Amino acid sequence: MVQTLAAAGELQRDLQRELTYDGLRAAEAKGNKGGRRPAVPAGQTEAVRTAYLEGESIAALARNHDVSRGAIRTAVADLLPEYTVVDAGTPAPELSVVLDMPGKVADFLRAAALAPVERVVLEQGVTVRGGQGYTLRITAVPAIRRRLLDLCQALDGAAAVPAQRKARREYENRVNLHTPTTDLGSQSRSAT
Repeated sequence: MVQTLAAAGELQRDLQRELTYDGLRAAEAKGNKGGRRPAVPAGQTEAVRTAYLEGESIAALARNHDVSRGAIRTAVADLLPEYTVVDAGTPAPELSVVLDMPGKVADFLRAAALAPVERVVLEQGVTVRGGQGYTLRITAVPAIRRRLLDLCQALDGAAAVPAQRKARREYENRVNLHTPTTDLGSQSRSAT
């Protein structure tokens, strides 16, 4: 009985939510904009923006128009120094991601010839104990992680110990998991 009442209540909430969204979509289709009206009236926005560009301070504009400084900042948001324009053609910057590198891979890379930035990434890694070996927790952008992975390809050869080969495969799986593939078309063509 209680489960039936709970299910009915859930169904009623879902129906109410859907009706609310339908109403919001209908209002938007008619041109109504949701949310709170801006504190700076539409007729004064251009005057506020012009005065700000001429050097008047945000505090003075707020006093003159009898609104808060936050309202003035909202009106001139795209003119503020911290506002950055993002060009649609510019790729987004790569973000650093924390990734665990098996200790056998880290030991191999420490002995390899690395670029200064790669050496810094390894030196700044934090050693994490786990199981029989250790893991090095590194923070790097995907390009550096890919470069480190390329450098440890020698661990796939016959001269490497099975544990090293396994560690390299684990690291490759972690890198692939956290690095999006950009060109799927070339991968599918090369597979055929």
